Amino acid sequence: MRLHFTRTNGQADEAIDSLIELTGNVHHPEIVREMIIAALMAGQEEEEKADLKLMNTTLKEMRFTSKVFGPYSNIKKVTVFGSARTEPDEPVYRMACLLGRGLADAGYMVITGGGSGIMQAVNEGAGPAHSFGVNIRLPFEQKPNPVLEGNPRLITYKYFFNRKVAFIKETDAVALFPGGFGTLDEAMETLTLVQTGKRNPLPLILIDEPGGEYWIKWYRFFEDDLLARNYISASDFNLFERVDSVDAAIERVNRFYHRYHSLRHTEKQTVIRLTSSLSPQSVKELNKTFPDILTPGGSIFLSSALPAEEDEPEIAGLPRLVVDFNRKDFGRLRKLIDTINRY
Repeated sequence: MRLHFTRTNGQADEAIDSLIELTGNVHHPEIVREMIIAALMAGQEEEEKADLKLMNTTLKEMRFTSKVFGPYSNIKKVTVFGSARTEPDEPVYRMACLLGRGLADAGYMVITGGGSGIMQAVNEGAGPAHSFGVNIRLPFEQKPNPVLEGNPRLITYKYFFNRKVAFIKETDAVALFPGGFGTLDEAMETLTLVQTGKRNPLPLILIDEPGGEYWIKWYRFFEDDLLARNYISASDFNLFERVDSVDAAIERVNRFYHRYHSLRHTEKQTVIRLTSSLSPQSVKELNKTFPDILTPGGSIFLSSALPAEEDEPEIAGLPRLVVDFNRKDFGRLRKLIDTINRY
């Protein structure tokens, strides 16, 4: 039988519907139905067991990720990256510990890779009750740190790509301490996702110790090589910030959520949800300052919830700023959010 995602599968559709009904309490059954069909199609198409095992493990890991993070969806979280090899007597280790403590005191939870070094320092500072760990199975170096061992919010992944989804999908901000290949990979992946609009804007903070130059050198590389060769745009520098103190890092996260709440792209517009409304004069100023990111004839205007947002009734009462965004320059969109927060 050749399967299709449309309801043209006859008895197979009936059997799947019966299975969903028999199981009971299945949310969004149409989506679950397509997942079942995709699994059956993969079984028909893939002769390689390894490919099926990859799909199977990926689905299991992502399901468990949603299960672990789901109960905490109303709490803001900060993902912190950094070297697993940083020792407790190093200044950046102590900074990471203070950052974890400061974020927990400010009402945030932290997400780390669950290992040693910077990760352990952040978890120590935040404490196990305010910590998530998204660990990875490796032949060396990456074991759960003592703070997270046995913690129900510790997840151990087989695949890096699933782990990366958890790091970025579940967070409201990202902080990066100095680190090796893994830290730089995470930094560049986050930057790429935000630059291309595959991840909504968020604070991306590069943290050096006082007098440190780790991230300064990267800034220079971005300016002297990437920007000079036109590989990136000047507005891309709006997507991240460098600080050299814990207080400054926490202040940047708090500032980003001063008025900005969340963002959603509809078919033709971008809706910025706010915790408090803007004055008409402020909106007028935004239209004068950011015409370059608007579609031809587009504008920025205040609004209530749009029909496309009816599936989020819990935030329907928030004021909106609707932007006829051309979806090209996400660095400028981030600048728009920063401007909104300053009003």
